Amino acid sequence: NLRFEAGVLVQAATRGDGEKGEDVTQNIRTIGQIPLRLTGVNAPVLEVRGEVYMRRDEFEALNERQRELIAQGAKNEKTFVNPRNAAAGAVRQLDPAMAAKRPLSFFAYGLGDVQGWEIPPTHSALLDALASFGLPVSPDRVVTQGAEGLVAFHQQMGKKRDSFPFDIDGVVYKVNSRELQKKLGFVSREPRWAVAHKYPAQEQMTVVRGIDIQVGRTGKL
Repeated sequence: NLRFEAGVLVQAATRGDGEKGEDVTQNIRTIGQIPLRLTGVNAPVLEVRGEVYMRRDEFEALNERQRELIAQGAKNEKTFVNPRNAAAGAVRQLDPAMAAKRPLSFFAYGLGDVQGWEIPPTHSALLDALASFGLPVSPDRVVTQGAEGLVAFHQQMGKKRDSFPFDIDGVVYKVNSRELQKKLGFVSREPRWAVAHKYPAQEQMTVVRGIDIQVGRTGKL
């Protein structure tokens, strides 16, 4: 959640439990894609919500650097399991200088608190507005109607899935009218006006060449 006041980034927080998150302002300031000042809007308060992620190529380069450090005998260094974990860890890193060393990207997809700005009547127009302010928004989005249109988009993204520079596990369908979004409301933390359509899990054959057994601090293997 990025909070802009008079167009200037003043705070960034994680989603947390939906009510309370962590202040990660200094780490988010290190992400080059996120503007410290918005273009063309100076509303008293404009909160932008989005996703911090790590590109696959950046993830591989990061792990290669980590392997080099480990080979040189650096202590407390490790390789990362996947881009999602690496991105989450970087955002919550206590040292902003360490966070800056991890290459992160950002996509905006919604709003939080808004004061002094007239929100567009549709979700698609909102995303266009966020893009015009200088915020990165996914270019892979369409406005469509009916089940056939949704399925066609799902299939189209499925074909492009491997060509994206980042990992996805599905697409999200959202009601475009903000007025209808308000009427539909939320169930717990999930909106009734948005639904995820996942892809089957990606599977590959592998060979287990060996295992290492370690004894944990409680004596468990």
